[in-house]
Amino acid sequence: MTAREILLAGTCAGMAFLASTGTGGREAKPVNPATAHVTNDALLLHGATGWVNSPPLTDSAVRGKVVLVDFWTYTCINWRRTLPYVRAWAEKYKDHGLVVIGVHTPEFSFEKNIDNVRRETAALGISYPVAVDSDYAVWRTFHNQYWPALYLIDTQGRIRYHQFGEGGYEESERIIQQLLAEAGNVDLPRELLSLDPQGAEAAADPRNLKTPETYVGYEQARRFASLGGAVPDSPLRYAAPSTLRLNGWALEGEWTIGAESASLIRAGGRVLYRFHARDLNLIMGAPKNADPVRFRVRIDGAPPGVAHGLDVDEQGNGTASEPRMYQLIRQPASILDRTFDIEFLDAGVEVFDFTFG
Repeated sequence: MTAREILLAGTCAGMAFLASTGTGGREAKPVNPATAHVTNDALLLHGATGWVNSPPLTDSAVRGKVVLVDFWTYTCINWRRTLPYVRAWAEKYKDHGLVVIGVHTPEFSFEKNIDNVRRETAALGISYPVAVDSDYAVWRTFHNQYWPALYLIDTQGRIRYHQFGEGGYEESERIIQQLLAEAGNVDLPRELLSLDPQGAEAAADPRNLKTPETYVGYEQARRFASLGGAVPDSPLRYAAPSTLRLNGWALEGEWTIGAESASLIRAGGRVLYRFHARDLNLIMGAPKNADPVRFRVRIDGAPPGVAHGLDVDEQGNGTASEPRMYQLIRQPASILDRTFDIEFLDAGVEVFDFTFG
């Protein structure tokens, strides 16, 4: 599998993850026949289970406006890397007629909790309205299949452009400008954004990305290497093999593997992964109302040092509390096949998904 295939096939939901080919040129025109004629009445996001940063949007709030709809879920690394652009477009064009609406459609069950969505919306610096789509009603209205997915709707309620997956930022912004100009907005800023996202929002390194997203729960798990295999929904002591092949992973210690995640029964459990990528992220967290879980990360048996991620120190120490994505490894150079090892010093952690960049 090539780096591009991993980047495009490594979905936040195990669905087909496509790079948009755009509209065939700079001119915006209706695309995606299933939804090309969505009207503003349908666009009002009926079926949203709640709203963040805004009361429920009414007809008058979007009628006659250019609207950008961004489907996301807060643990998705692919969406996270697009966020700097959506956030910047919302700010840049807010006084020129653009309405940006995020649609948070969850992947994992804990992402249905509106308190979690509110917390992460604030932590990620999102100030535009967010429709909470925990029942997938808005997702179905758009016939959507992807995280992230961006739709641009003109003042007549027609979808004129979409972008599925990462990239296409210049094309997307040019279409934003075109639709705003068509709507009669003048004095538009014509220069395109030039961003240099940092931290977890930094673009992936496709040249060194040879490891795909990996789910831990048995519904979507692949390449599980613990001796004896997985036993669903039952507590069991797992042991890792002496060596792991590239992209293989294993549990050690007492775990229960569920449909979405593996839950640690006793302190001292470990997860090991043989990977090849600049970044290693892990979606995990302590159960609701439980104490934070301490952990220690090693890479090739040693503390990560300068290769530590945002959520650990140079010695590899960190704490998992609310369920979210934790960046554990960011290698500055010498991207090789390496063995990642995380040991949990307390019981109770739930581990969901590895993502890479």
